[in-house]
Amino acid sequence: MTEVKLDEKYKGLEHEYAEVNGVQLHYVTMGEGKLIMFAHGFPEFWYLWKDQLVEFGQDHQAVALDMRGYNLSSKPQEVDQYRVNILIEDLRALAEYLGHRKFILVAHDWGGVVAWPFAMQHPDWLEKLVIINAPHTGVFARLLAKNKDQQSSSQYIRMFRTSEAEKILSENNYATLLDTIQTDRTNFTETDKQMYINAWSQPGALTGGLNYYRASPFEPSAPDEETGERVDKFVSTMNREALMVRVPTLVIWGELDTALTVHNLDGLDEFVPDLTIKRIPDGSHWVINEQPERINALIRDFIK
Repeated sequence: MTEVKLDEKYKGLEHEYAEVNGVQLHYVTMGEGKLIMFAHGFPEFWYLWKDQLVEFGQDHQAVALDMRGYNLSSKPQEVDQYRVNILIEDLRALAEYLGHRKFILVAHDWGGVVAWPFAMQHPDWLEKLVIINAPHTGVFARLLAKNKDQQSSSQYIRMFRTSEAEKILSENNYATLLDTIQTDRTNFTETDKQMYINAWSQPGALTGGLNYYRASPFEPSAPDEETGERVDKFVSTMNREALMVRVPTLVIWGELDTALTVHNLDGLDEFVPDLTIKRIPDGSHWVINEQPERINALIRDFIK
């Protein structure tokens, strides 16, 4: 691994480990007070939230974890160890380990795919929920079943589930992944790039992240096929009441997201009675990297 020195403003970040739910989770923490936990997606890790840790560490215990399978956390080999119910328990157990029974959860991408059902199953653990470009289970299932735009935008999932995915994504020093998460607005520094490459280069880390997709029931059908059998089965068994989120929720959505269309906001209020939506027209799926100060301001305004 290439050693990287972070900017002086991140000097207060502390790296810790917790043995919970049968795995070791690495997390980075700053500050004291009520817990605000940050959960990343693919192909990210705790570093996504570095600016949020500095901001909210001023008056909270701000914690960003490496989800299981990523960077410095444990990486179980079995695909079924990445089922959503297990990932939910990782978050709950980490909060308990940190001494909190009520907290604010902020999540992006796959972190949000876990955070939504966390809120469904454990509303008593959450003070507030903040979701950034991550699909609600019920809305996304309907879109994969019937919405051509989302079906087309989700075709990458089919490749991610194959045995060739690791080879494809790691070629040329992870060029594909870097090209994916960098936009004209991201302004990634050489430090940022090396931090991500180091995280992806941890033994088993790329497979760990891809196993989230392999364990998921959400596989879009091929362009020339009808709805995938797994999605059909999931939609047919959906319990609307079980999909309700009864926690005050802020959804921030970068509208230039090419993987998750803005259709994911349609009908969301059916499942989330206390819902605030903030659209960012010039933000992509990577809006946290692109506009960290704006993200901080939106979260701050919602939780104050």
